[in-house]
Amino acid sequence: MTDWPITIEDVLAAEERIRPHLPPTPLRHYAPLDVVVGASIRVLVKHENHNPTNAFKVRNNLAVLTALPPDEKRRGVVAATRGNHGLGLAWSAALLGVPAVICVPVGNNPEKNEAVRGYGAELHEEGRDYDEAVEVMQRLVRERGLRMVHSTNDRQVIAGAATLTLEILERRRDVDAMVLAVGGGSQAVGALTVARALRPELPIYGVQAQRAAAIHDAWHAKRPLSKPSADTFADGLATRNTYELTFGPLCEGLAGFVAVSEAELAEAVRVLLRTTHNLAEGAGAAGLAGLLALREQLREKTVAIVISGGNIDEVTLRRVLTHEL
Repeated sequence: MTDWPITIEDVLAAEERIRPHLPPTPLRHYAPLDVVVGASIRVLVKHENHNPTNAFKVRNNLAVLTALPPDEKRRGVVAATRGNHGLGLAWSAALLGVPAVICVPVGNNPEKNEAVRGYGAELHEEGRDYDEAVEVMQRLVRERGLRMVHSTNDRQVIAGAATLTLEILERRRDVDAMVLAVGGGSQAVGALTVARALRPELPIYGVQAQRAAAIHDAWHAKRPLSKPSADTFADGLATRNTYELTFGPLCEGLAGFVAVSEAELAEAVRVLLRTTHNLAEGAGAAGLAGLLALREQLREKTVAIVISGGNIDEVTLRRVLTHEL
C-alpha cells in the first residue's frame, strides 16, 4: 500500500488558507466542445486559466507560503520552473511580502521570464532544461539558505493543487471521470486524494506528452524511469523524471495513463480556442487531448478536464494556429 503524501484534511486546511486570496475558478460546459469530442460525452471545463498568472500553480504556492513559519518567510523561497510554477510563486510571494528567487533554464519562455521579473522576483537563468534548473535551485538552497518550493515534491504544493478538484466535486457530484495533465503529478495526486475521500469510485486518468513521457512510461512499467530529454512545446509537461511524493500514488490511483503527440496537443489548443474562446498553453490543453484519446472508453460519461494554464507565448501560438506543430 502506497504512503499517501497528503490527506483530505490537508486539502481542506489549504483551501481555508488560500480562500481569502483566491476565489474559486469557473467550471463550465460548452456544447460546441461536446460536438467535437463526440461519443455522447458531456465535457466540463475547469478554468484554472482564469487564476492570477493564468494557471493553477498559484494555488500550490499560496498553500506553501501561507503555511511557512516567520523565519522561513524572512529568508525567502526559491523554485525551479519552466514558467507557471515560478509565476505562481512570484505572484504569491509579492502578495505576502516574501523574497523569491526563480530558477529557469537558458532559453526559457521569454514572456514567462518577463512576468516573473514583473512580480518582483529574482530570475536566475541557468541549465539546459527543467531538471537542470532543479539542480541550480538545490545549489542556491545550500548557498543562500532559501526555502525550496519544489513544483511537485512538496506536500503543501500537492494540497494546494488538490483544491481545484475539491471545487469541482463540491459543485458537480455528477462527474463520471476526470482527465488531467501530468507534469510532475501534483494536480493528479491532489485529485486522487480528494476523490479517495469524497468519490472513491471516480476514475481519474493521466495525460503526458509523448516527447516528455518519463512518468507515463514509468507508470506502465510500474517502476521509476528517467529520460534523457523532455522536448515538448507543452512547457508544463517537460519533465524527465518521476518524483518521490507523486509516483507511488499515481501508480496506485490512476485508472489509466495516455501519452499524446505534439500534433494532438496543438489540435487541443485549437479546439479549446474555437469552442470555448479560451487560450490554453500546450499543458493546459493536455486534458482535452487525453480525453480525445480516451473518448471511446469514456463514451456517454460526464468528464471534467482542466485548462491548467493559458500562458502560451506568441511565437508558439502562431506555430499552433498555422499547423506547424
